Amino acid sequence: MKFTPRKVNAFLLFKLPSAFFTGVRLKSLTNDRAVVKVTHKWVNQNPFKSMFWAVQGMASELSTGILVMKEIDASNKKISMLVTNMNGTFTKKATGKIRFECNDGKLIRETIQKAIDTGEGQTITVTSEGFNEEEVSVSKFEYEWSLKVKN
Repeated sequence: MKFTPRKVNAFLLFKLPSAFFTGVRLKSLTNDRAVVKVTHKWVNQNPFKSMFWAVQGMASELSTGILVMKEIDASNKKISMLVTNMNGTFTKKATGKIRFECNDGKLIRETIQKAIDTGEGQTITVTSEGFNEEEVSVSKFEYEWSLKVKN
């Protein structure tokens, strides 16, 4: 699959419908950075009238995972990927449009290359931070990805 926002968002509809129907959308993708946006709406809110933490989790995980998927595809190797740990910190109510950014593409690329070179499984911790329209951080997630070259 060519990794463009349009194709990834179509992928969400068919493979991750809960993310798609709650409004999670990839907005931009480069080799080093992914930006995912989600807007607070009735369908993704909690009883406190802010965005449900799990929706923030889906958006933040997509911003890290799509970079991993893109680099695996570029390596032309079969590599398994799995989240083995996750930590989330919430600092402000998430309302309005929230933008999640992961800027760890270089680190992901280096880790995948190390997995290929050594033939050993690797783990990597990457970060995605969510910002509201005022550029204030509302949440920050750390994902530990396990990467292993398949035989």
